[in-house]
Amino acid sequence: MTAARSAVAATTDSKVSDEGLDLPFEKALEQLEEIVRRLEKGDVPLDESVAIYERGEILKRHCEGLLRKAEARIQTITLGPDGGAAGVAPLDVG
Repeated sequence: MTAARSAVAATTDSKVSDEGLDLPFEKALEQLEEIVRRLEKGDVPLDESVAIYERGEILKRHCEGLLRKAEARIQTITLGPDGGAAGVAPLDVG
C-alpha cells in the first residue's frame, strides 16, 4: 500500500474533518490524486467511496487555501517612467 493510500485509508476509519489538516501542498495533492484514481477505478465499496470523497473535498479546500496564500505572497515589480524597478505591488490574479 502506498503512503498516499495509507493516509486515505486512515481517514476513512475516523470522522472526516479539516481540523488539524497540516499537510504541505504536494502531499495533499498526492492524496487527492490517489482518491480520484480509486474513485475512477470504480471498485471501492459505497461506504468507503463516500468517506474518501469527503476526504477529497477537504483536501481540495486545503490545496485551494494554500494556493490562495501563495498567490497573496507573490508580488509584481512595478516599473518607473524610466523603465527601472520602482517598487512592488500585489499580484493581480483576478
